[in-house]
Amino acid sequence: MIKLVMCLCRRSDLTREQFQDYWLNQHGPFFQQNASVMQAKKYVQSHTVETPLNAGMREARGMLAEFDGVAEVWFSSEEDLMEAMSSPEGQQLSAALLKDEGNFIDHSKSSAFIVREHEL
Repeated sequence: MIKLVMCLCRRSDLTREQFQDYWLNQHGPFFQQNASVMQAKKYVQSHTVETPLNAGMREARGMLAEFDGVAEVWFSSEEDLMEAMSSPEGQQLSAALLKDEGNFIDHSKSSAFIVREHEL
């Protein structure tokens, strides 16, 4: 399996609470209703928690500010994902998802990449 990981930052006009509420209650259900089009096997949202621990961990390591959340989407294979994204339905859904992401995500401060898990 492979996984799409998206490290997300909110639009500057939204609070973290507004961002996470929209993501959880609007975008998430929209994706879930259409997950089969993308051949997605699992979808998880991890919302950043407001805690002083975040700043301490980042400062100790010299890291950037935290993201507002992380999305993870699992696929059986890269080939399945590519097939889904290249289908007419997949292209239409990808465009709709991207448009909806504009309602809450600042893409210029966010990141997305494909990973393969290794459990130790």
